[in-house]
Amino acid sequence: MRSAAGVTGSPALYPHGLVMMLVVMIINLLVTWLFAPEYGVALYRSRTLLVGGVGRFTITAEQLFYEFNLLLKYVCTIPLALIFLLTTHPSEFASSLNRIGVSYRISYAVALAMRYIPALQSDYQRIRLAQQARGVELSRQGRLGERVRGNVRIGWTLVVNSLQRITTISHAMELRRFGTNRSRSWYSATSLRGGDIALVVASLGIVVVGLWLFWLNHGRFYNPFVTG
Repeated sequence: MRSAAGVTGSPALYPHGLVMMLVVMIINLLVTWLFAPEYGVALYRSRTLLVGGVGRFTITAEQLFYEFNLLLKYVCTIPLALIFLLTTHPSEFASSLNRIGVSYRISYAVALAMRYIPALQSDYQRIRLAQQARGVELSRQGRLGERVRGNVRIGWTLVVNSLQRITTISHAMELRRFGTNRSRSWYSATSLRGGDIALVVASLGIVVVGLWLFWLNHGRFYNPFVTG
């Protein structure tokens, strides 16, 4: 973890985070089917039954296509978010937000939130090791109930530590009269470069293509089941 260099998280912890996110994605897809097994039918205005079930719990081609689109959304957004957290300096990002017109108070709050990610990871590992040193079994060898209770205690301790850290930071900012001036300078401010401009133009191009596809498909979703 390198807080000064701008890395907002420990790279060694992100493989575990990817596994957890994969589990969350699978659970989300299953819950979506359980609570709305016919949502794809209503969305695409057609029904192609693949597997009959009990009552409304059936499997249709429209529902499978809708959940495939959800999976694509998760796969496309989560890795980008991780790359953003691993490669973005919080202060540089905050100064960029302030440069495009966002209040420096909000920009600084965003920077604090990004800097808090590695601190939260460090606190979790420290509390976990302390619990294991006291005999609490949190590995896969322990019983499920004991592991759940141990992780609940870790979560509660993280909440208490977070509230204490927020109080300390807010008091320090008040003592330094943060927010009294209309503007502020940034130590890590950077200017736009050629690659930045190219990325902005490419992003605008993607937005334009998305709007064009929205108009072409007459909605947010591509409908391969439409006829005529």
